[in-house]
Amino acid sequence: MQIISASRRTDIPAFYGEWFMNRIREGYFIFKNPYNAKQMSKVSLRPEDVTAIVFWTKNPAPFMKYLDELQDRGYRFYFQYTLNGYGKEMEPFLPSVEKRIKTFKKLSEKIGKEKVIWRYDLVIFSNVHSSDYHREKFSYILNELKDFTTRVVISFVDEYRKATINFKKLKEEGIEIYQPPDVIVKSLAYFMAKKASDTGLEIQSCAENIAYLPEAGIVPGRCIDADYIERIFKLNLPKKLHLKDKSQRQECGCVVSKDVGIYDTCLHGCKYCYAGSYEAGKKNYEKHDPTSPILIGKYEGDKEERTLF
Repeated sequence: MQIISASRRTDIPAFYGEWFMNRIREGYFIFKNPYNAKQMSKVSLRPEDVTAIVFWTKNPAPFMKYLDELQDRGYRFYFQYTLNGYGKEMEPFLPSVEKRIKTFKKLSEKIGKEKVIWRYDLVIFSNVHSSDYHREKFSYILNELKDFTTRVVISFVDEYRKATINFKKLKEEGIEIYQPPDVIVKSLAYFMAKKASDTGLEIQSCAENIAYLPEAGIVPGRCIDADYIERIFKLNLPKKLHLKDKSQRQECGCVVSKDVGIYDTCLHGCKYCYAGSYEAGKKNYEKHDPTSPILIGKYEGDKEERTLF
């Protein structure tokens, strides 16, 4: 048994739902090591081999039509749904925040509010996005979603290599990302924690080591969370499924999972993206075949293939 992540590296529900369901029906996918393209392995997606599926998305609307089939086939799943509403200047190809709020509510009503986790992620400070901006936006979305989820996850921007390249492009467009004084971040964190608490939502941080977050009431989170899976699906998982994923950052609390995605394949074009560029995503999408066992390109087998069934 293992947990499937779909996916940290790309938005499977938004762009690759047909492919994913074909993999579900055939019972496996081919995993390509993101750091060694020649290293591939065959991973089971049979219901008896999958503890749960964690979907990561900013727009699950195209995937909604498959949810009944997933449930009928016996799969357990929940969604990490990012909804921060930056607008076209930062998220040029996403539906409006109002449309995504409606989708969030529809998804929650269909599968249960405990299975749709709201991510206000990333918290970015710029000459356009001040602390007051985040207070207003967070409050607005929280008020809309408070009856449709049980948990909100926040994280503050880090300067990953790919994101730093995107930040330089943003600066050329007149949006300058900056790190505000610690007192500003702390004040915003306390504000978010208080607002969440007042509406009965649990609030967690994602891969943060900021010392004052716990004292504000924001506990370190696990987006792929064995304890949470046990709770919402009434399971008793073996100890090995509770182990921290050592391939993730030290600050990340997620447990071990197998990710189905590939970097540089998302088409949302978010200007702050950690996982690749829109241009690379378009090029790779042209190679996508919904009938292939691998997300991008054809698969003809590999001498290094390792079967994990």
